[in-house]
Amino acid sequence: MAGSKDFYQTLGVAKNATAEEIKKAYRKLAVQYHPDKNPGNQDAEEKFKEISEAYEVLSDPAKRQRFDQFGPAAFGPGGGARGAGGFGGGFGGIDLEEALRTFMGAMGGGGGGGSIFDDFFGGGQQRRSEASGRGADLRYDLEIEFEEAVFGSQRDITLTLLDACETCKGTGLGEHSRKETCKRCGGRGMVVMSSGFFQVRQTCPDCNGNGQTISQPCSACRGEGRMRKRKSLSLKIPAGVETGSRLRLAGKGEGGARGGEAGDLYVVIHVKEHPFFKRHGDDIIVEMPVPMHIAAMGGSIEVPTIQGYEKLKIPAGTESGTVFRLKHKGVSHVHGGHMGDQHVSIRVEVPERLDRKQKKLLEEYASLCDDRTYVRTRETKRIAEDFYEKQSVIHKA
Repeated sequence: MAGSKDFYQTLGVAKNATAEEIKKAYRKLAVQYHPDKNPGNQDAEEKFKEISEAYEVLSDPAKRQRFDQFGPAAFGPGGGARGAGGFGGGFGGIDLEEALRTFMGAMGGGGGGGSIFDDFFGGGQQRRSEASGRGADLRYDLEIEFEEAVFGSQRDITLTLLDACETCKGTGLGEHSRKETCKRCGGRGMVVMSSGFFQVRQTCPDCNGNGQTISQPCSACRGEGRMRKRKSLSLKIPAGVETGSRLRLAGKGEGGARGGEAGDLYVVIHVKEHPFFKRHGDDIIVEMPVPMHIAAMGGSIEVPTIQGYEKLKIPAGTESGTVFRLKHKGVSHVHGGHMGDQHVSIRVEVPERLDRKQKKLLEEYASLCDDRTYVRTRETKRIAEDFYEKQSVIHKA
């Protein structure tokens, strides 16, 4: 950098210009004087270098401050701008992505919304997918009944997606048309653009990476080979699926471009809750009300399962919260080879209303009871009294 250069003048901005104004001026001049826009023009190439040097300094707050304080001499020999922090040893303060984006604009590469680094660091995956012609994978959320999840079912689903064009049968070719090798990329599907210190390898914008162009595209799909349409599919839901299960329908996703391979369709299952049967994995959990006299004296009850009624023996003295297991009365595993169990949680029912005779009988029962009948009541009372005694000691202290 010559010590006599005024970087503000080079970019055509005032000394109090904002960072955005500096960037805007640089982009405009970079497009105008880019060597690829002016092949063989040494003056344009020199001008491009000057505006790049000016932008390198003025776009970096620290370098701009040094320039304002010491002038161009701060970036002359020994000034410290070159080497590790300057143009000579790297990209320094210049916004490389901004420079690349400007370069792409100059080359007619478009101004897509994605980062210019997409093709380098994974963001270009979608472009590569498009280049291969393969259709996108799709997701469809399906809500089913509890019974469908347990026993399996057959469902018809309808969705709107890109599918092969019926007019050209997915080829994208119009009548009397043919495919030709892309003139821009020579059939490689990629183009390489370079300017001085960097190169960019990008999907060819003319053929979208296919390496071929169509002389007369299909009038119905405009050469893409697919159109948006509503499509009905039959889906088999296997027994044992649960919320979050994914069913893959290979080749039933978005149609491929120009006869490319279709993507897959993933159906995500959402199971409605059942008012009685609760599911935990392959097991079923139910809560069964049991009359007080059966819980006290013992007996049998009929428990609904997903496979029908089952008789369950209730031992005498069964309390609320007791859980019994009915083996192999749960849900079959979605991949087979295993059957869950059903767990029955007991809830002892206390009558809300008693008639005169029932009340009298309970009173007679109560009169026959003594402290020995209520072992747990006595234990609870002892624990409580011990707590109150310790509490009293703490308060006195």
